[in-house]
Amino acid sequence: MAKGPPPTAGQKRSLDRQIAANRRAHFDYELSDRYEAGMVLIGSEARSLRDNAADLTDAWVDIRNGEAWVKQLRIPALHHAAYAHEEKRPRKLLLRKSQIETLQGAVERDRMTLVVTKAYYKSGRVKLEIALGKGRKAHDKRRAIRDREAVKEARDAMRHR
Repeated sequence: MAKGPPPTAGQKRSLDRQIAANRRAHFDYELSDRYEAGMVLIGSEARSLRDNAADLTDAWVDIRNGEAWVKQLRIPALHHAAYAHEEKRPRKLLLRKSQIETLQGAVERDRMTLVVTKAYYKSGRVKLEIALGKGRKAHDKRRAIRDREAVKEARDAMRHR
């Protein structure tokens, strides 16, 4: 692949772009540590992701037998593909053994959940950002909404002054 001049500050490289984001995860969970993981895909899934087609709303990570698997990540099948993949099949994540052990310890010890927060390209490869999250209670969600609205009102007041 030919390399051109480096991108300027306002440009993004075509290889580094976001595919999908899970905005709901920021509302439902108190997110802490974040990890970057590669994902094992088949050809039709990779082509489908090039069309920015992915649904992360129900996606979560399960650790079994020393391997990390993303579950409920929906990648729609292509109509013109020779082999139509299953949309919500479990997909293996590529993480270091030490990272998997750290994540497994947090899940078992602290009763945390591994949530997929975004999918993106990095140097032409599909990556997932996964985060450790602790579920928020209803009153915590109301407090988050109240805080967000207070910040918005303050910003609007400063803008109108």
